[in-house]
Amino acid sequence: MVTVVSLHKLPTPVPYTEMTLISNDPTWLPFISMSVLLSYFAVVYFTVVVYDWVLTFGQEFELVWKQRWSFMTVLYICVRCMGLSYSVIIVLWNLPFSITDSVGLIVYFLSAWIPIVVNAMLGVIMMIRIYAMYGRPKKMLIFLLVVLLSSTIASGVMTAMGNVGVSAEELVLFGYHACLVEFDTNQKDLNNETMIPTIIWEILAFILAVWVVIKHFNQLRQSRTGSTITGDFFTVLIQSHAFYFAAFAIVACFSLGLLSTYITYSSSVGSAVYIGFFGIGQVLQMFVLGPRLILSIREYHAKLVAMSDEGISMMSIDFQAGGDVEHSHSDQR
Repeated sequence: MVTVVSLHKLPTPVPYTEMTLISNDPTWLPFISMSVLLSYFAVVYFTVVVYDWVLTFGQEFELVWKQRWSFMTVLYICVRCMGLSYSVIIVLWNLPFSITDSVGLIVYFLSAWIPIVVNAMLGVIMMIRIYAMYGRPKKMLIFLLVVLLSSTIASGVMTAMGNVGVSAEELVLFGYHACLVEFDTNQKDLNNETMIPTIIWEILAFILAVWVVIKHFNQLRQSRTGSTITGDFFTVLIQSHAFYFAAFAIVACFSLGLLSTYITYSSSVGSAVYIGFFGIGQVLQMFVLGPRLILSIREYHAKLVAMSDEGISMMSIDFQAGGDVEHSHSDQR
């Protein structure tokens, strides 16, 4: 089984080594067409990530960089930097210059492991949010930690096993320089299944979040004395969570679709479009909506502080260290 890492038409002849395979076999033509189409999607990935970063940079500067640093700040910056790096890497290997098999292999491993690491970081962010929503009981924290660790370790082990013995090879196909990564069919299937443990974690996280929000609003309705500020806080939490989960659900469906041999082992245009849209969904979920899990809470916290400074009596629910762990206090001016 072969997967492309780099394919581009070179503007000038390149001095190939004796190890470089040169072929004009027509059976490669569908593969070349598929790879060229995927290179256009790579530009879309880069555009989406960079555009979102530029769009939210002012908000990010005020709510993240200017605030006191915390563990959540580090997570946010890591996710954001990995998103930018991931998109740059994808674009760079589609630029018109030759890369060696060793460089191609490094690029492949980065593209395989970055989603695992980023989803683990987003899982920690989600765990802290749910832990805060439930009032920070130790049993809930332990439960969430066990599930998240199990999910992350399972995905990591599957990724490691799916890439054991992977090799790269340079080829020249009809004037296109290609760097291909080779592994067997079982490894390919295992790589496509690495999303399953993360899917289980995300479904559990969403159910727990929805359950506590429903329970909270029922209590507010029964008491009729509950703070609207508290209700607004839970609304902000569940809205950002819902958008993120919706994006993840789409990515999960696309990921499960990759288990089909009609998509995974096909070089058709339809297969390329499917994989391209899967990549777009993955970028949106991890690098656009992921950082907003933190930005939305910090923006709400900033509004509460502004209202408090104006002398409004309220119940403030914020996150410790700039908006990261839930607690309550009243501010009567």
